[in-house]
Amino acid sequence: MKQPGFFDVEERLSRLSGLGDQLEAFSRTVDFEAFRPDLDKALAYSDGSKGGRPPFDPVLMFKILVIQTLNNLSDERTEYLINDRLSFMRFLGLGLSDRVPDAKTVWLYQKRLTQAGAIDWLFNRFDATLRNAGYLPMSGQILDATLVAAPKQRNTNAEKADLRAGRIPEDWQGKPAKLSHKDRHARWTLKFTKAKRQDDGTMPSSDLAIPFFGYKSHVSIDRKYRFIRKWKTTHAAASDGARLREGLLDKTNTASSVWADTAYRSKANEDFMEKQGFVSKVHRKKPHLKPMPRHIQKSNAGKSVIRSRVEHVFADQKSQTGLFVRTVGISRATMRIGLANIVYNMRRLLFLERLNASP
Repeated sequence: MKQPGFFDVEERLSRLSGLGDQLEAFSRTVDFEAFRPDLDKALAYSDGSKGGRPPFDPVLMFKILVIQTLNNLSDERTEYLINDRLSFMRFLGLGLSDRVPDAKTVWLYQKRLTQAGAIDWLFNRFDATLRNAGYLPMSGQILDATLVAAPKQRNTNAEKADLRAGRIPEDWQGKPAKLSHKDRHARWTLKFTKAKRQDDGTMPSSDLAIPFFGYKSHVSIDRKYRFIRKWKTTHAAASDGARLREGLLDKTNTASSVWADTAYRSKANEDFMEKQGFVSKVHRKKPHLKPMPRHIQKSNAGKSVIRSRVEHVFADQKSQTGLFVRTVGISRATMRIGLANIVYNMRRLLFLERLNASP
């Protein structure tokens, strides 16, 4: 078999470009160098005066996390595919003879960023890039939350009670290996789905309640461009409505309207929004044991046309990038969901730039 030469590789890369390489579009549209100051601050690498092998470039490693998030890859699978795929190597600026970070290096890099709390800096850095490009938060904002699955834990009822109370179960204490595999922050909740029509044409009297374990991703998007502007990660059983008062509203939006479903309707939230200068467009709840008044039903229907746009965000994250928490603990789950939010904004930017470029 003939050994592949330089021009053979270039021809293959050219074909990948013609077929629509998303990573190449990322390289053209996103300025990854803008993340370098925050990465350097978080990683705090030594100057190399003590010797030893120099660390991989921080921006290259961050781009690996982008690849990992885009494709829902484990660290081991990430290492394999970087070695295997020309499109990945081109995105990272690596040649066939260059050294590739192994799975352990990727894991340690992400751990270091997590411990430094760098995900907020990185998200805000890219949000500033969007604003500088003219994508200001406009026309109001939409709030919603979605459940994000995590590996299920097999705990006893007593252990679950301890975890809910914020205690470490007695049997786990003094066992660091066991603790490292036990997620003490994720929680069980019930996920309600609309009941489907049965084979005989009848509808069940109640919706389905499915047990769910993991975390919850809360976001606020701007109505105009649909970028995620504010976000928060909690355990799956956390209330949606209470998060509205915990920094989820974007005060820099050029309009004051706030859309959200009935989970966010409460007197505390309405008072908070009025005091902060926001105009509530939150759905109204159905009166207890009474039919929904016609005028409220009509008002909710009009709000739904706008509010439903936030569903696109979660659909994109779950269907296109397979959002799932593989890690243990809320700090790493926050890192995972934060990366997913940054990558969603990058994909959204690509879409809007292509839209603007089309005749």
